Amino acid sequence: MELLILLLLLLGLLCIRVPVAFSLLISSMIVFALLGLNPLVAVQRLSAGIDVFTLMAIPFFVFAGDLMTQTGIAARLIKVAEGMFGRVRGGLGHVNVGASMMFGAISGSAVASVSAIGSTMIPIMEEKGYDRDFAVNVTSSAAVLGLIIPPSHNMIIYSAAAAVSISVGELFVAGILPGILCGLALMVTVSILAARKGYPKGIFPGFRALARSALSAIPGLMTAIIIVVGILGGVFTPTESSAVAIVYTLVIGIFVYRSLDLKGFKTAVINSTKTTAMIMLIIGSAAAFGWLLALLEAPTMMSDLILGATESPILILLMVLGCLLVLGTFMDMAPLIIIVTPIFLPVVQSIGVDPVHFGIIMMLALGIGTITPPVGTVLFVGAAVGKIRVEDTVKTMWPFYLALIACLLLVTYVPAISLLLVR
Repeated sequence: MELLILLLLLLGLLCIRVPVAFSLLISSMIVFALLGLNPLVAVQRLSAGIDVFTLMAIPFFVFAGDLMTQTGIAARLIKVAEGMFGRVRGGLGHVNVGASMMFGAISGSAVASVSAIGSTMIPIMEEKGYDRDFAVNVTSSAAVLGLIIPPSHNMIIYSAAAAVSISVGELFVAGILPGILCGLALMVTVSILAARKGYPKGIFPGFRALARSALSAIPGLMTAIIIVVGILGGVFTPTESSAVAIVYTLVIGIFVYRSLDLKGFKTAVINSTKTTAMIMLIIGSAAAFGWLLALLEAPTMMSDLILGATESPILILLMVLGCLLVLGTFMDMAPLIIIVTPIFLPVVQSIGVDPVHFGIIMMLALGIGTITPPVGTVLFVGAAVGKIRVEDTVKTMWPFYLALIACLLLVTYVPAISLLLVR
């Protein structure tokens, strides 16, 4: 009964547009009171939820991503992508996807990607004859790649939320091939739609111009390489790597690109402080909510329900995917990771799914939720950047949904896509 009340309270608060963090905390405190427990325990669980050393990497990665935005790395990556993909039909759509893949590899944030790439690419695409909804759809769906391609702070949250020890470095490496797969699938989708709508071809700038653009972008792209190689080589921990990313970005922005001034630095500090405060409050509130779910034996009930419905691993994974996709449309990614990891991870482990593999499945499934109403934060940001109503862009978004869901099924049922590089 208390579990039903908890879930109904959360759903009701979300429906009346109470912020996610406060919805989680308020519903938890009310049920704590109903159980005869001191509601202050909810606050204590909130504090304990963010008092995790691994989570220290999140504010550093967020700050590094904001610094990268201010240094103009996105513009350089767009030039590289334009030289590589711009000459085919619908070339600017391919440029958008390629630039988002590269930017995701150094920022790890879907919102940062859709803001940085979208503010540049959407006006250019519209000027060249592309429909505005198409430009927004490409930008928003490609931004999801930033959640899969390393580094990704959501993978750090998953590692901290799991009851078993999961290497953040292995999660980072496991996201490389699925991220590339999703990028290729989106490019195929762009090609099909471009041919159908008659979008124009770009002009190849020449190998010299392409080489010049690539050389200019290499210092920025080295951020992701330094992070992943440094972690796997034992040079530094994931938390230390996030601090290294900040120092490296500052050096690149001040001494190499010479594009980071005091105003840009202040903007990055303010934006990252706001984002970090929001993320940490959500993580803490989700930790309190998740602790209460565990107290009410929700993970055991869900496990018994799924395993009792079928013994087929294929169907069990399909049911878990369905739950993740549905939940992802209603809640932000960070709290969902904290809440559902202790519920679904034991279920999939019981049928032999590797925890690292499941982490990538979760990143992609919940990533699709970030571009799906009613709480699709990335989609809302993309629509705001493109100056279009969310309702208008969702109407033509379905080919990109299909492409990402097809990739999700491949990643789920072909573990080698995630685990090949790890092994």
